[in-house]
Amino acid sequence: MKILIATTNKGKLKEFKALLSEINVETLSLDDMEEKIEVEEDKKTFLENAIKKAKEYANFYKLPVIAEDAGLEVEALNNYPGVYSARFYDIDFGGKEEVLTNKDEANIKKLLRLLQGEKNRKARFVSTVVFYFPDDFGLWTEGYCYGTIAEEPKGEKGFGYDPIFIPESYNKTMAEISPEEKNKISHRGKAVRKLIEKLKKVL
Repeated sequence: MKILIATTNKGKLKEFKALLSEINVETLSLDDMEEKIEVEEDKKTFLENAIKKAKEYANFYKLPVIAEDAGLEVEALNNYPGVYSARFYDIDFGGKEEVLTNKDEANIKKLLRLLQGEKNRKARFVSTVVFYFPDDFGLWTEGYCYGTIAEEPKGEKGFGYDPIFIPESYNKTMAEISPEEKNKISHRGKAVRKLIEKLKKVL
């Protein structure tokens, strides 16, 4: 069976493919689609955004779709950046950050600026994953990874906020651990494994 992973983020796609390798499916990405559409993530929650993406892509491409909305919630910032994680640099909360190299670095720079001098560094990654059949039914799961925000970026692996996120019981950032280890403990890994268990019952 073919399943469309509704992302163009190469880091996310790589993780999804590795996690889904245990079930007999062929994964496609939005980059594999000849006709392109964009679905705006304009909802207030991870679940609403993931459902919107899954439904619109599934009904347009007539394929089963896995869509995710994920982000970082920082306790001292009232759970920001949250659903704005990918474009945190460009929202008014805390002032906008200029993109000098790439958006990930701009997001990290802004977050560290807002946490300067802050002792409470508690944070969590959230992943909400939705599986949707065209015009049919859907399933959804959620995964969390708790940790703290580092004082400075470290590590070359991963993507997004990984270089400044230290998972609980670790003394290194998510960007310093192997992809295999990350998939075991990450929010995305937890959400996808839950989804696989649900899919095994219906596929």
